[in-house]
Amino acid sequence: MLSAVIITKNEENNIARCIESIRGIAAEIVVVDSGSSDRTVEIARSLGAKVTHQDWLGFAAQKNFAAGLAVMDYVLMLDADEEVSETLRNSITEALLAKRFDGWELNRKTYYLGDFLDHVWHPEWRLRLYRKGKGLFHGEIHEKVVCEGKIGRLRGDLHHYSYKGLKDQMLRLVRYAEQSAVLMHREGKRFRFVNLFFNPCWAFVKVLLRGGIRDGYRSFLAARFEGIYTFLKYAFLLEEELKKKQGKNLWQ
Repeated sequence: MLSAVIITKNEENNIARCIESIRGIAAEIVVVDSGSSDRTVEIARSLGAKVTHQDWLGFAAQKNFAAGLAVMDYVLMLDADEEVSETLRNSITEALLAKRFDGWELNRKTYYLGDFLDHVWHPEWRLRLYRKGKGLFHGEIHEKVVCEGKIGRLRGDLHHYSYKGLKDQMLRLVRYAEQSAVLMHREGKRFRFVNLFFNPCWAFVKVLLRGGIRDGYRSFLAARFEGIYTFLKYAFLLEEELKKKQGKNLWQ
């Protein structure tokens, strides 16, 4: 009845936990790998997953390709650094038996600096479970699935082991900020100086206003990184505009 689908690249530290969390509720596990140089593929196959190679197509296109390989009636799309909790496992089983909806949102809970965040980035509802043929991913960076039909929500958390450490978080923020700036520039969004001052401050405060301060020092760090990401995004947008205007490498 259920196909669990995972896209991977160099996820040897995460893939076993992810697969183990859905064994027993998924009739098949589909892994689409985009060229791992570690043991990701070996581990996935040893745990019974069907592994297919596909060069990277972009987040949405890669997930749509992977979902197209599923043969069951329902698709559960997971990232390799995610884990289905026991409560969520039971909710998924109950939901598929009831068949009341065409798609379901799952509440993702992030593990950060030694514990799960109860308030920062939580609740974070993501539509990840849907009837095959009813869902399609859109978006180049922060992709999301658009599902036809009735949408429900499930009990239990989708555990998210996002960062290996603060260095990993910073490196990802730089990469995502640059990609976001390129996309914004392509879509015609213009840089304004106020973006460098107001937007990062608001991104920082917004995390704390949503109750995040109750996660203690981890709240402050998460909020500060949100501000840094926003600052970098608009700094990169400025760089894109200057490169287009001057038509050359700005740093030569």
